[in-house]
Amino acid sequence: MIIGYTSGVFDMLHIGHLNLLRLAREQCDYLIVGVSTDELCLSYKGKLPVIPYPERKAIVEALRCVDRVIPQTDRNKCAVWPELHYHKLFVGDDWRGSQLFSEAEAWLAPRGAKVVYLPYTHHVSSSKLRDKILQND
Repeated sequence: MIIGYTSGVFDMLHIGHLNLLRLAREQCDYLIVGVSTDELCLSYKGKLPVIPYPERKAIVEALRCVDRVIPQTDRNKCAVWPELHYHKLFVGDDWRGSQLFSEAEAWLAPRGAKVVYLPYTHHVSSSKLRDKILQND
């Protein structure tokens, strides 16, 4: 059984999120999704998500393509590997070449796991949605 893992804030769930999760699920037998806690978001973004963690978690759990949801409390994607032993770490291809995922590739390879880059949906993001809502206020 191939276990997949991905993570994100999943604030204001949109088609980009759904695309990532569907494509990830097509490449594994069991998909685990880490949803960033409000505290983690505040620590590195300096702001809270629009939708609070319990609600974002419930929304992601309701998706057919997701098998399990866990809290993401650390941006290091490898921190959960000892517990989950996933085979594939899924992420948007906009992260290719970043220090965060280059380090993850190097750390995962000797453990028999790999980073899989999936097409990023360029026309939408939670930040773009937030900006659009603020412009219309």
